[in-house]
Amino acid sequence: MITITALGAVVGLIVAIILIMKKINPAYSLILGSIIGGIVGGANIGETVSLMISGAQGMIPAILRILTAGILAGVLIETGAASKIAETIVEKLGESKAIIAIVISATILTMVGVFIDVAVITVAPIAMAIAKKTGISRTGVLIAMIGGGKSGNIISPNPNTISAADTFNIPLTSLMMAGIIPAIFGIIISIIIAKLLSNKGTKIQQEDIDEKTIEDKPSFFTALIGPLTAIIILSLRPLAGIVIDPLIALPIGGIIGCLAMGKIKSFNNYCIFGLGKMTGVAVLLLGTGTISGIIANSALKTVLTDFLTSTGAPAFLLAPLAGILMSGATASTTSGTAVGSQVFGSTLLGLGVPAINSAAMIHAGATVLDHLPHGSFFHATGGSVNMNMKERLALIPFESLVGITLTIVSTLIYGVFY
Repeated sequence: MITITALGAVVGLIVAIILIMKKINPAYSLILGSIIGGIVGGANIGETVSLMISGAQGMIPAILRILTAGILAGVLIETGAASKIAETIVEKLGESKAIIAIVISATILTMVGVFIDVAVITVAPIAMAIAKKTGISRTGVLIAMIGGGKSGNIISPNPNTISAADTFNIPLTSLMMAGIIPAIFGIIISIIIAKLLSNKGTKIQQEDIDEKTIEDKPSFFTALIGPLTAIIILSLRPLAGIVIDPLIALPIGGIIGCLAMGKIKSFNNYCIFGLGKMTGVAVLLLGTGTISGIIANSALKTVLTDFLTSTGAPAFLLAPLAGILMSGATASTTSGTAVGSQVFGSTLLGLGVPAINSAAMIHAGATVLDHLPHGSFFHATGGSVNMNMKERLALIPFESLVGITLTIVSTLIYGVFY
């Protein structure tokens, strides 16, 4: 068996991070970082490539499920269902509870399967319009959407959740439910932070508001039918012992939702759009798999485990720490969760930490640093509210505070009090 030195694994990660920050394609950056990490770590080129391929192969089951999840995501976004859900929540809660409405809207959209960055972009026009009327700053609006999105993301059938559930071989719905209590705390802290920052930073101007709307939006009820169908089908496993894989359940939700909204004629177009959204994630995960193959076969796991042992820290802390470190390295919840699960999963199980507990803590930990500037989320979310770079950078500590809250609550439930 080939073993890469801890130094090699760290060098590989650092090279990948530097390349991503230099705007090199993230997948290629991770692949090149893997090659350099393997060679620096003591393997020859053939052995390095073998480890990279092995790591990428481990991502294939999750990638297949993620690609099929694009059907539901495409239907939700392109039919206007996602924006209808957000609009209705804002309308029902009203301007007096604008920040709560924005947080809840972003939470619901990510919770039903919309990517967090797409959820923020979807909610942004509605949020900015109401912020203009109520005087909420650009900073307050964005942290409300991001905080709500992070909270919803850990209870969603999104790529990050799918990758962790797949690696630990646990039901997707079990991992989604494991995030419910942390998500509630995440929503609360997001509302508090957004209110504190509501008068900080620049104000929304009329030219910031995008008047473009999707024609012929569905009703709120029909907009929810697709994601609810998918969640009900996935829930059959824990409730009735009927196992229907997300690879089947999520597309069925998309089809049923499309039928309910009366837009089945455009179904193929929605599928093409959804696949386009998921393809980038799938390619990124292949790159992520190569670096996980290097790290998983390195001494880095042992170094981290020995460090925790030497400090007297409990073994379960390796799970949130893995999520935090890997999300910081990749600036992605999905990649952070995937690498953290692939690399440290077997070690955590060997230390006696149950699969569902490990997955929940890694997943929550991956929300702490997934918004760093070398990732696409940082730029996509800042662009959604026309925020300048200085103001966007100033938001990072507050985003991390939401992620830290999710992580602490998850660690208390699945580590300390378990």
